[in-house]
Order: sequence, then structure tokens, then C-alpha cells
Amino acid sequence: MRSLHINGDSVLHRLPAAVKLAALAVISLVLFMIDNAGFLASAALAGLAGHALLRISAAEIWRRMRPFALIVVVVALFTATFNGTAEGLTAFFRLAALALFASLVTATTTTGDFIDVITRAAMPLERLGILKALDVGLSIGLVIRFVPEILSRYEVIRDAHYARGLKPRPVSLIVPLIITTLQSADEIAAAIDARGIRSQK
Repeated sequence: MRSLHINGDSVLHRLPAAVKLAALAVISLVLFMIDNAGFLASAALAGLAGHALLRISAAEIWRRMRPFALIVVVVALFTATFNGTAEGLTAFFRLAALALFASLVTATTTTGDFIDVITRAAMPLERLGILKALDVGLSIGLVIRFVPEILSRYEVIRDAHYARGLKPRPVSLIVPLIITTLQSADEIAAAIDARGIRSQK
């Protein structure tokens, strides 16, 4: 299964996961509080420059950003159409910066560390009887783990269409993607229950 995490020993890798997630939350708030396109563009460049610490290629950076690129462009174009070009550029740079900083966190934090941090953060809610902290942490971890896996499945289905000389269409791609993803989800859920990993009600 493809992972978003990249092995390394950079400064970002050595930072505690809780610190990185807290920093990402603060950065996200700042990005949405400031409407200056120049500042947001600088923030996006800073997020891109941060990837240099990971010593990964431009192709790898694009692979990580590709799932978000369409969303960023669509939102920016929609905003520009209804609110003007300046607002569209602001939306573009804001979302691009957010995606790049989030990529830095997922690239330097293991899924296990994510689960540990989320589980500890959810403990106060568990004490109030609102939810099970371990279930929340496990759910977040599985979502993070499944994002690149879903992308891999999409690429396999798309390439299979090309190999058969067929033009990929949304319905012919999405339907088998949903079916295979749900099948994997059922298998993982069964494996989790068989091992007694999830909290018992």
C-alpha cells in the first residue's frame, strides 16, 4: 500500500507529531484570516521550499499535490468568476499553501504518530462519554492511509482503460473505484474486529 510518509532525518522529521499538527492548525487559521494575495503566494512558496528539506524530486512533489490540484483550480476559477480575478488569485494561493503545508506534515509524520496524537487529543471527549478516543484515532489514521491507496486504484483502473483502447469516462472510472474501495474497507474492518483493535462499547 502506497504511503504518504517519506523516510528521512530532516528537521521536520525530528519534530514531535503534536507540534507539527498544532503548527499546521495555526498556519491554517492564519491563511484564512489574511486576504493579501502577495502574502499567500509567499506562504505557498515557503511550503514548496519546505519540501526541499525532504530531498524529493519535483515529480514526487507533483504526485503528492495532484489529488488537490483540480480542487484548488476549480475553487479559484469559481471564485474569480463570481468575485473577481483578485479574489480568485487569493483563493488559489491560499488553498495551494494549505495543501503544501499539509503535505509537509503527512510526509514527515507516520500514520502511527498521527493515531497517537489524535487519540490523546480526543481523550477529554472520551471522559465525557461522547466518543471513544481510540476509535477516532484509528479512523483518522485509516483515512490518511487510504488517500494514496485510492489514488493508486484510480491509476490502475485508468491505465486498464487505456490498455484496452477505451477512453476513460467518469462513470466507468468512479463506479469500479467505489466498489473496490468499499471491498477493501470491509476487509480492513473485519480484520480490525477480528483482532479486537477497536474499543468495545
